[in-house]
Amino acid sequence: MTPTELTEKLHARDLGLLAGRLLLSLIFVHEGLELATHFEGAQKAMAALGVGTPLLVATIALQLGAGLSVALGILARLGAIGLGLFCLMTASLFHTNFASQNELLHFEKDLAIAGGMFILALGGSGRLSVDRVLIATMKGRAGASAKSDTMAAPVEPHLSTGVTSLQVRGPATARS
Repeated sequence: MTPTELTEKLHARDLGLLAGRLLLSLIFVHEGLELATHFEGAQKAMAALGVGTPLLVATIALQLGAGLSVALGILARLGAIGLGLFCLMTASLFHTNFASQNELLHFEKDLAIAGGMFILALGGSGRLSVDRVLIATMKGRAGASAKSDTMAAPVEPHLSTGVTSLQVRGPATARS
């Protein structure tokens, strides 16, 4: 596919979703890497806030895993829900001193990021995502196997992706 053909097939919605996913995920991937590469310092800072090492490790895993999930569009809806809930918890647990303008600003930013994540979870990652590539690959394989097996039972799409490689047979098509 030439660049011109690719540009013609892409829609502004898909480019907007890609840009939004990358911008939303940047803070989480960056912070996850910072915490991981400066683990001892992060451990001391978190301990001062009453956060133990297991929760710090879980935070790093969530920020990196879900952040990359959103950025790449691999189970992006699930990653967005996880990060949205993380932002709500962070806002309510660590940024409630509204007498401080800085704390209020962090509280508001966490709420705004959570809102963006929930919108992404509802809207999906768009066509410029790894999930879409995987779905297209699965459709290609399902189509190729259906062509090679003329006795194949009808395939019902899975609710979350619209694609499945599992054959579902009803009573009328079941073999004896």
